[in-house]
This record gives sequence, C-alpha cells and structure tokens, in this order.
Amino acid sequence: MTRLSTPTPPTLSTAAVAPAKAAGTGVDREQLKAVAKQFEAVFARQIIGSMRAGSLGDDMLGSDAGKTFRDMADSRLADDMSNKGTFGIADLLLKQFGGPEPKAVTTGATTGAALKDAAR
Repeated sequence: MTRLSTPTPPTLSTAAVAPAKAAGTGVDREQLKAVAKQFEAVFARQIIGSMRAGSLGDDMLGSDAGKTFRDMADSRLADDMSNKGTFGIADLLLKQFGGPEPKAVTTGATTGAALKDAAR
C-alpha cells in the first residue's frame, strides 16, 4: 500500500523578494507608493467603519440617505488620512516591498568642503 503525504503549502519570503524587485526587475517606486497609500486608505475605512458600527443607540434621524452620506464622508476622511500619512502604513509597506530608497545624487559643489572653499 502506498502512503500519501500531505503536501506542504508554498511559502513566500518577502525578505528575498522585495530587494530583488527593487534592484531593477520592473517595480516602479511611484506606482508602489500609490498602491501603498490606497491600501492605507482601505485600512482606515475599515477602522472608521468599525467605529461607526459601535453605536450607543438608534439614530433619531437615521435614514438610508444619512447612512450613505456618512459612508461617503468616512471614505473621504480615510483618503485624506492616507494622503497625509496619518497612520504611516504606506511608508512601512514602501520600506518592506520597495527595497532601499534610491540615494540622491549630489554634485561636488554641494558638499561641505566645496562650500567652505567657495566661501574663501
């Protein structure tokens, strides 16, 4: 009789994937930043929705239109919070999946020694 073994699910190490993608295999840092902000907005919407779900009683003027307006206002608030980086989730995702941030290229004229020489 042949014994069947249970296959192990594949695992993904993000530590190995993120630097490889950032090294030039096609990840656009700006696109990744936009997606990270969108994820932060979705997360903020979930938090705000959970806060709204916990109510102390019935809304006296409650209606479907009022609920729809509140949902739209909450969605806008979540978008604004993610654009301002209120939670910082987008920045953390960018660090995790974007690899090291590209360094700014400086010219010799902007270094401290060059500025001291220029002042003489």
